[in-house]
Amino acid sequence: MMQIGLYATYALTLVAGVLAAPQVEPRQQTPFQSTAITDFAEPWALAFLPDGRILVTEKRGQLRLLDPTTKAKGTITGVPAVRVADQGGFGDVALHPNFAQNNLVYISYAEPNSPGARAAVARATLVLNSSGGGALQNLEVIWRQTQSYSGGGHFGHRILFERKPASATSNTTLWISSGERQQFDPAQSMTSNLGKIIRLNEDGTAPGDNPFNAQGGVAATVWALGIRNPLGIDFDEQGRLWEIEMGPMGGDEINLIERGGNYGWPTVSNGNHYDGRAIPNHNTRPEFLPPKTSWTPVISPASLIIYKGDLFPSFKGNAIIAGLGAQGLVRVEISGTTAREAQRFGLGKRTRCVRQSVDGAIWVLEDGAGGRLLKLTPR
Repeated sequence: MMQIGLYATYALTLVAGVLAAPQVEPRQQTPFQSTAITDFAEPWALAFLPDGRILVTEKRGQLRLLDPTTKAKGTITGVPAVRVADQGGFGDVALHPNFAQNNLVYISYAEPNSPGARAAVARATLVLNSSGGGALQNLEVIWRQTQSYSGGGHFGHRILFERKPASATSNTTLWISSGERQQFDPAQSMTSNLGKIIRLNEDGTAPGDNPFNAQGGVAATVWALGIRNPLGIDFDEQGRLWEIEMGPMGGDEINLIERGGNYGWPTVSNGNHYDGRAIPNHNTRPEFLPPKTSWTPVISPASLIIYKGDLFPSFKGNAIIAGLGAQGLVRVEISGTTAREAQRFGLGKRTRCVRQSVDGAIWVLEDGAGGRLLKLTPR
């Protein structure tokens, strides 16, 4: 009975949060028009191929290949087994920056492992066929979370490549957002890679200039710690890494990730535990880096881009956040190292993923069964 009461209290908090949220602009004033391309079975992430086709992951373990012009959908085989439970399943997809030469694709997923699952990242060669599909070949797991749990929450596992100058020894660095799997304390432990921002070479090894490299082992792969449930990472034009994460009951955060930074979870948060117990706010512990902006009521952020295109000039340099609870997009203005919410665009559905194509259009995946792929272009 007590558990039911707690869930009811939390549900009421969410309802109150929706009512208290900033007013969404009337649809006729939004700067974009939305075109529905097609729908998918619980889509989670997307990546654009050089020929304009799109890879889309579906939570239950399918990788789809979409031609957005004809709307034809094919299947990419060779996806490893995934554990589908709660937030767990097939996750992110990203192309190697030199994909045109090596055809390498990186994927993240909840990997079955006793007693439940752990987040994993693998790379494989994408071989396409003439029938609109293809296969992942020579798949190799290059990173895994150090612990597995039976629960299905807080995998994180967004993946991102940072392109380096051509003169650099290696022109790619791989970043992974690793959730703390609802286990709290591993986020502060340097013998665990849970609750961390991970920085790797493209083959999964640790770069020699990582901040904790001298500690060796798992610590050598860590760039930042004290992270809860990180579901979006992206670089701005100045090369700064921004991260968005879900807080507990309140306290969703956008953070500017610093080398060796500790963001305080679970010691501090701008939210509280789901059972109502208070968590000290960030301002009580100055040794931890505070968020640049936080949300109570929550927006339930699920994805993030820093907009770099020209189609929406007023968005340039802003963070665009896909919100599950916000049921749309949240625009955050970034000025130097500061950030503030500027605008919300209601789309009427839980929004799972946001990405920008090379022409500057914004693409959105709705969450859940029948989630649509939307293309947003200027009015």
